[in-house]
Amino acid sequence: MNKSKFEEGLKVRRNVLGSEYVDRSIENADEFNRPMQELVTEYCWGEIWTREGLPKKTRSMINLAMLTALNRPHEIKLHLRGALNNGVTKAEIQEVLLQSAIYCGVPAAIDSFKIAKEVFEENE
Repeated sequence: MNKSKFEEGLKVRRNVLGSEYVDRSIENADEFNRPMQELVTEYCWGEIWTREGLPKKTRSMINLAMLTALNRPHEIKLHLRGALNNGVTKAEIQEVLLQSAIYCGVPAAIDSFKIAKEVFEENE
């Protein structure tokens, strides 16, 4: 494991997803799933999210579209919160999900709209 990339990734991951969620994920890791937590933190967050090529707001919008395509409700909910933390507006999320409906399928986008509504209500 690259310790510096892990630490950079941990910082970005906490900023986007919230310290409480990330710390709980790390603390609850056991012998079986700890390598996955390390991989995600180092590689996804430390290698990719720290790159200068795209702002975090754009990365969040791309993630919402991809997670809609993959129909991953838990990750969609998590990354909706992250998108809001990264400055993505409710109107922009709506547009991302409408675009996703066309290219990823209406049923997947409907699920993402439902999840987004829940997240918005939690944040009001």
